[in-house]
Amino acid sequence: MNGRLVLPFVLFLNACVPASIPDVATRASFAESTLPPMKVFGGSSPDAPIRSNNDLAIDFIELSFQMESGRKLPILTRFETPITVRVTGEQPPTLGPDLKMLIARLRSEARIDISRTTSSNANITIQAVSRSEIRRVLPQAACFVAPNVTTIDEYRAARRKPQTNWSTLSKRERLAIFLPNDASPQEVRDCLHEELAQALGPINDLYRLPDSVFNDDNVHTVLTGFDMLILRTYYDPALRSGMSRGEVAAALPGILARTNPRGAAKRASFSTRTPKDWTAAIQTALGRSISFSGRNAAASEAIRIAKAMGWQDHRRAFAHYAMGRVLQTDDPETAHMHYVAADRFYANSPGTDLHRAYVATQLSAYAITKGEGAKALSIIAPHIPTAKRNENAALLSTLLLLRSEALELENRHAEARSVRLDSIGWARYGFGADWVVRAKLREIASLNPLKG
Repeated sequence: MNGRLVLPFVLFLNACVPASIPDVATRASFAESTLPPMKVFGGSSPDAPIRSNNDLAIDFIELSFQMESGRKLPILTRFETPITVRVTGEQPPTLGPDLKMLIARLRSEARIDISRTTSSNANITIQAVSRSEIRRVLPQAACFVAPNVTTIDEYRAARRKPQTNWSTLSKRERLAIFLPNDASPQEVRDCLHEELAQALGPINDLYRLPDSVFNDDNVHTVLTGFDMLILRTYYDPALRSGMSRGEVAAALPGILARTNPRGAAKRASFSTRTPKDWTAAIQTALGRSISFSGRNAAASEAIRIAKAMGWQDHRRAFAHYAMGRVLQTDDPETAHMHYVAADRFYANSPGTDLHRAYVATQLSAYAITKGEGAKALSIIAPHIPTAKRNENAALLSTLLLLRSEALELENRHAEARSVRLDSIGWARYGFGADWVVRAKLREIASLNPLKG
């Protein structure tokens, strides 16, 4: 089994609950009225991979021959026939269009022969169920994929049997993906992208990958150029189910020379592996079921390990980000220092534009609380195109709402209203239910010292 963890990078500045402050007229214009229509993205324009072919080969092997638990996989497994996908359960209205766009991308970018069907004999069954049903099976998962089953009830009965053991597969023929049907449209789509990618290809995640959904930091929410290249490689004719690690490694140079010719001459970086202790510390620091002191200690340990490893990349940045999240409520000044440090390390690490956009929500929110509208606007401006390019409506709406408050501080009220209206359409896709959208409006408006 495998699953997308409930471990968000940033979706909310604070908890997603209605703020306790009273509404005021300037920010309550949508509180009782009908919200604007939902906005959706029209298509993807992923960036090309940023690695050498030597690095890509190492990444491919470690993604494909190991599980997230660390357990080794003896052979490569994949589908060896054209792949069919069906959807069952009470599916939300956005799932169909999002699946159609993803299948089109998999066909054109990853060159995979995959199509949708209504047949009960589909290779991959996507079952839409409630979040509570998923968490009754896997409490920490937002969604997951499992082999040799088609329903969540079937998985529950076979959970600890060889039937659902990835390491015993010889090839892939029948899998099921379990998605929440009562989450926001974006969360459903994010789960769809990650779990379908893992149903087709690697089932491991590596924190060292800055530009991939195969990373438990959950920064990337739709399949990237790197991900599509990994999947295209996975289904290259030179590979087949049953090949050993050594056999795949021997075939990769020739495959990557064809699929990623730009990477042939690029110098390898040979990024260090991520210690399990650092991964555990990060997950504890960003967890929700542990004390403040425990989270603080875990974030400190993540920073210590990052320093000891000599990291100057996105993992060092992420450790500072985690500490910022821990301290944000009790010590906002120190939290801000860690967000600044995170941004500095991200700025020097290739492929982290989206990471910096997330951190910009925290940096600009801090500037707004200080009444520094112009500074907040300068922080936000470069990251709005990044959020759009990466199809992240939750992040985009958050940046736009912050921009609206910064414009209010600069007495640009007409612009502020226009930007706020634009943000709400994206918020409806990114955050879902109307009460959540309204809570988000109140939360960000409460940062503005003119409204507190």
